Amino acid sequence: MNAVTSTRFHPLRVTRIDRETLDAIAVTLQPPPHTEDLFRFTPGQYLTLRRVEDGKELRRSYSICAGLDEGALRVGIKRVEGGRFSAWAVDHLKPGDVIDAMPPEGRFGMMPDPAAPPRTILGIACGSGITPVLSIASSVLAREPNSRVVLLYGNRSGADIMFRTALEELKDRHLDRFAVVHVLSREKHELDSLHGRLDAARIQALLPGLVPPGAIAEAFLCGPTGLADAATQALTSLGLPAAHIHAEHFTPAPGAAPRPAPGIAPGAKPVAMADITIDGVTRRIPLADGETVLEAGLRAGLDLPWSCRGGMCCTCRAKVVEGEVEMATNYSLQPWEIEAGFALTCQSRPKTDRLVVDYDAT
Repeated sequence: MNAVTSTRFHPLRVTRIDRETLDAIAVTLQPPPHTEDLFRFTPGQYLTLRRVEDGKELRRSYSICAGLDEGALRVGIKRVEGGRFSAWAVDHLKPGDVIDAMPPEGRFGMMPDPAAPPRTILGIACGSGITPVLSIASSVLAREPNSRVVLLYGNRSGADIMFRTALEELKDRHLDRFAVVHVLSREKHELDSLHGRLDAARIQALLPGLVPPGAIAEAFLCGPTGLADAATQALTSLGLPAAHIHAEHFTPAPGAAPRPAPGIAPGAKPVAMADITIDGVTRRIPLADGETVLEAGLRAGLDLPWSCRGGMCCTCRAKVVEGEVEMATNYSLQPWEIEAGFALTCQSRPKTDRLVVDYDAT
């Protein structure tokens, strides 16, 4: 099956475009009739969007920024250098357009619990990393009336702050339950502590004045790799258990289409055979030397899920039921998932001559 005809995508109509900064927009999307249940989301999840340009398929994952009670499906898109998809969206996407999307995915985030005891949720974000954190914050504040949200948000300047109006409105509605601190790296502030990079030292210095680290129930970190690593270091040094720290990375590189795969050369033997299960159907696929599980499956015509292909988004996650693989990069699987046998198939090459891989496993 050609990836462009994938049945995993649904046509969503753009109903609204909000300009957040010069290089960022919020896109409100309407699912087709009778697919609303497919697009119900947990705060923190993302959509994989697709378009075809010059006969080539482009895919990119964007986090949902809407809260659960807004009655909308909305994603944030920020232009990145070299990003063909983001540049097209920011410059040309308009109300009335139709864009293909997979149903929401991702395990970063949380579903608010109205019955939960009073608790404090911490968000730490940089740049467009605010997108899923905003969804989490607004949903918790709406559905857990006794809980607090504290947000540390880093940007280069005030003009670069995505969702600034939404954050201010959220603060106005929940004055005693929502605290947001902006840290700007390229814009002077009268308080030196709020000028500079949102690194481990700054987080360690700022956080105790906002919330006792021991009172933090869960922390959600989203931004470039450096931010997540720095924030994790700071929080663990302040005593927050690693199990309560949840990180999602984003990559500034555009989502790439799978590389052309020549397959098995005439007369050559495959390095492995893989039984790949997707949507209840299993096929045996040979893997060429250097080929990932995802590349081999797509070469064979399987309709496998993929997006960033950089180990970031987790769209291609599957369980290795038998055999072993080696992942070149992993920024999205949690330790428990790896222990349970899950792998990012865009990064996985065989270490054994036989694999059994199940995309249907959860």
